[in-house]
Amino acid sequence: MTLAAPLPRTAGSDRPGSTADAEAVWEAPEGYSLATTCFPLQRGDGDPTFAPHPGGLWTAFRTDEGPVSLLLTHTRRELRVRAWGEGAPSAVASAPALLGLTDSWEAFDAEPYHVSLPHLVREARRRHPGLRLPSTGRVVDALVPTILEQKVTTLEARRAYRYLLRRFGSPAPTAGRVAPAGLLVAPSAREWLRIPSWEWHRAGVGPQRSDTVMRALRSASGLERLASKSAAEAGAALQSIPGIGVWTAAEVTQRTHADPDAISVGDFHLAKFVGFALTGERTDDDGMLRLLEPWRGNRQRIVRLLYLSGVRAPRYGARMTIQDHRGH
Repeated sequence: MTLAAPLPRTAGSDRPGSTADAEAVWEAPEGYSLATTCFPLQRGDGDPTFAPHPGGLWTAFRTDEGPVSLLLTHTRRELRVRAWGEGAPSAVASAPALLGLTDSWEAFDAEPYHVSLPHLVREARRRHPGLRLPSTGRVVDALVPTILEQKVTTLEARRAYRYLLRRFGSPAPTAGRVAPAGLLVAPSAREWLRIPSWEWHRAGVGPQRSDTVMRALRSASGLERLASKSAAEAGAALQSIPGIGVWTAAEVTQRTHADPDAISVGDFHLAKFVGFALTGERTDDDGMLRLLEPWRGNRQRIVRLLYLSGVRAPRYGARMTIQDHRGH
């Protein structure tokens, strides 16, 4: 794909005062879906760092130059990015990776590799030819909410993340009052480290997870340098931090590096789902890895397509209990 150069500043179309600090437009891949591609980056519908927009979505984050509000929109032919704030030029420069435009599926889609795939995966790829894996390069932003998801339900983790962002996040650049109210920039590593223990407790985050966050972020500059490493090197470095294992490292590099092979071994549901989708029977982590071994190098692509296939594994047994420690 040929990426277009950034456009000159033009008046935005949403309302007066919306002129972007930087913007760019690219040709949209055939069948591309902005929502499907960026879905893994958003921690649920209530993630304060994201907000919906007609034809796209808003997101806000911190760059080396400062915070930014980013409006991503998609038409059948074009992907457009508009950015406001000190970090606007940097955010636009990194937007192709964020949109998955630097993620190539050429080898995956080529014969004879494509015909080696399970029918379910081939059919999902046929229906989602524009699926891409996004890459943010922002390790801290991916790591903190992933640690919060360790050993608890998704609902509990996302509730904690929302609470902490609303207490300690920063308002996103206003974008000429175009950006939606309540859009937030996540705390910096230094700001996460300043959160007192009782606030973690009020968020429902136990000391094991909060201690892991603190331990990891004490070397925040080293974490962010991992963005320039390969996904395998970044994953190994993350696992050298006590409290971070295979599951956490994989969940991070999937988002920061568009890692096409990272598998979230240890996930409560994933192995059962993959086993059911590929064989009709549930399996464990070892069984999942055996099933996916023929496509090593693209196992995360396989998983993404299995989720898009429409298959839903039946659930058995008691649900995990959501614990609320905030009143204790």
